[in-house]
Amino acid sequence: MNKNFKQSLLACAILQAFAVHAQTQTGNEPITEVVITGAKQSGGIASVGGFGNSAVIDTPASISTIDAQKMQDLSIRSATEAMKYDASVSDSYNAVGYAEQFAIRGFALDNDASYRKNGIAIPNDTQIPLENKERIEVLKGLSGLQAGVTAPGGIINFVTKRPTNKDLRSATVEVSERGTLYGAVDLGGRFQDRRFGYRINAAAEDIHPYVRGANGSRQFVSGAFDWQISPDALLQLDFDYQHKSQKSAPGFQLIRNEVLPTGVSPKMFLGDQAWARPVDTKSTNLGLHFEYKLGAGWLASVDANKHWFKRDDFTAFPYGCSTEGEGFYPGYCSNGDMDIYDYISTGERKTPWGAQAQVQGKFATGQIAHAVTFGTSYYERHNAYGDYVYDFVGTSNFRTNAPVPPVAADRVTGPVSERLHDQERALYAQDIVNVAPKTTLHAGARWVNIKRNQFIDASLPFAKSDDSFVLPNVALVYALTPNWNVYGSVSQGMEHGGVAPMQTTNQNQVLGPSRSHQAELGVKGVSSEALTLTAALFQIRKGLEYTNAANTFVRNGEETHRGIELDASGKLDANLAYSLSLQALNTRQQGSGDATIDGKRVADVPAFKSVAWMEYSVPQVAGLKVDGSWSYTGKKAFDVENRVFVPGYHVFGLGTSYALRTGLAKVTLRARVDNVFDRFYWRDVTPELGGYLFPGAPRTFRVSAQFDF
Repeated sequence: MNKNFKQSLLACAILQAFAVHAQTQTGNEPITEVVITGAKQSGGIASVGGFGNSAVIDTPASISTIDAQKMQDLSIRSATEAMKYDASVSDSYNAVGYAEQFAIRGFALDNDASYRKNGIAIPNDTQIPLENKERIEVLKGLSGLQAGVTAPGGIINFVTKRPTNKDLRSATVEVSERGTLYGAVDLGGRFQDRRFGYRINAAAEDIHPYVRGANGSRQFVSGAFDWQISPDALLQLDFDYQHKSQKSAPGFQLIRNEVLPTGVSPKMFLGDQAWARPVDTKSTNLGLHFEYKLGAGWLASVDANKHWFKRDDFTAFPYGCSTEGEGFYPGYCSNGDMDIYDYISTGERKTPWGAQAQVQGKFATGQIAHAVTFGTSYYERHNAYGDYVYDFVGTSNFRTNAPVPPVAADRVTGPVSERLHDQERALYAQDIVNVAPKTTLHAGARWVNIKRNQFIDASLPFAKSDDSFVLPNVALVYALTPNWNVYGSVSQGMEHGGVAPMQTTNQNQVLGPSRSHQAELGVKGVSSEALTLTAALFQIRKGLEYTNAANTFVRNGEETHRGIELDASGKLDANLAYSLSLQALNTRQQGSGDATIDGKRVADVPAFKSVAWMEYSVPQVAGLKVDGSWSYTGKKAFDVENRVFVPGYHVFGLGTSYALRTGLAKVTLRARVDNVFDRFYWRDVTPELGGYLFPGAPRTFRVSAQFDF
């Protein structure tokens, strides 16, 4: 898709917004307005903590959300930008131009299971678009009851936008960083027959990030449709499609695998070779939701989602040093030299689908009230790829980025075939019981059966497994007041074993499933508009996975994460809004029998992280707002032996917006600058692939205009 066509596509979408608006203004037939009323939930709602939308204050789990309006106000265009405001979430091998990957409470999330769209797992192998998302929900901690086989850190759920009852016509244009051009439209409303509604989103982006040369483009379109079949039956459908093509920016390694590199520029593109090609991804979702009211207080629902993903992966990949002594693998030479490999993996495919059916209802046994959920779910995963190309092609330098000769044209990926097939079946039940006037018991469990068929390599047959397990979750909630709760919970989770990384003695081999355990105490409350608070004290234990001294990937010993987290937000007065998020986390590796590991901190996990944000509405100028943010991240260990630490850092940001009305449109102008003092810092210190470091963004700017008609 050439640049002119992409711009024309966006222009047509914006013109369509005007055209539809004009049609609705000049129509001759009156349209009856449908007004939906309901009680506002104090502290917001989320679906990720249980089975369906629930008040966050009543859910015995640590949950944070960020909605579409907040994302627009803060000019958030990616999940990476959204997660910056939650201290419990951090980057985890989150490379510019590649998949956005995160860790929660110090645990890296599973790319196939920990990311959800409307509660159904989707792969996180490319940027998940936000244009059609109503909110992002983050469940912190074990999610065995809610989601089955997932990483112990939690899950991130993306909730899609639905049709609006009033006509919505909105367009946004933005310029940022080194000339990134972004445009999006958001159209919603109902047809003349008010039982039918629609929501259309489209976006296009010409990407020029702060890493010079890691350029690309993105196109996105989505649709969501509602049909109120009867007062008791509702059918919802949605689809989305995204094509993204962008060069991926690799990370840095240690000098001689011993010390942090110096003289690093965050703008340096280590893969900037003339022959380098972009990573090209295409992803599509088709979703369904049907619900039927069975009677007073009883609801049956079915949800399903089918996902298609295709990636052609190309990277000029820096790894190791072969020009000094016997070499360092991983690591760079003393003078900054680094080996460059040509990595090619084309035709990668993932085609998972999932479905869930459940019944929810309320009843009483004597004086005891029950709110029950019974359900079943099925998830099927198919991953296909070929043998990748990974060939040494020359030597460059991370300070001067010397060119290496072009590679031969005959390098191609091996035949693509299915390498992983999972089937995950589950039955789950939960009962929320009012055991006393102010005390509620939440008791539930999920039975999971997972069958896995995974190809290792040509020397080994397919590895087959068939495992079943029960994941319990019990919590007690006590209402201090109608708006303040305290809770305690214990739960268990299960995750797939890790995959041995490249260059290990057992590379590509998969460890068996691993059980995790969590205990948590928390408090939640709302005090008018001044304060909404969530605080939790937790401990999570799981098996320790690492590459040992024999260069073999193993699970041996245990890692324990103990921490406290707090999220607070509100309005100090009519003009001053704020939010605060912090996490203090103690991590320990133990029981491995290896003195170089036991008692050490887990890699890439700060002991303390905080984010503060404040917004002031200037009373003297109607429509003018200014805001500022401050984040602090403590030092992090580079490796499991804790040989090297990266220092902590502070980052400041400023923003402003001004809303005015011109003719038929409301216009909101926004400007933001991130990393105001242009501070250099290592934002991501991943142990993946021998260990890589990713610099944080330098000072960056963006300006945008939003038009609402």
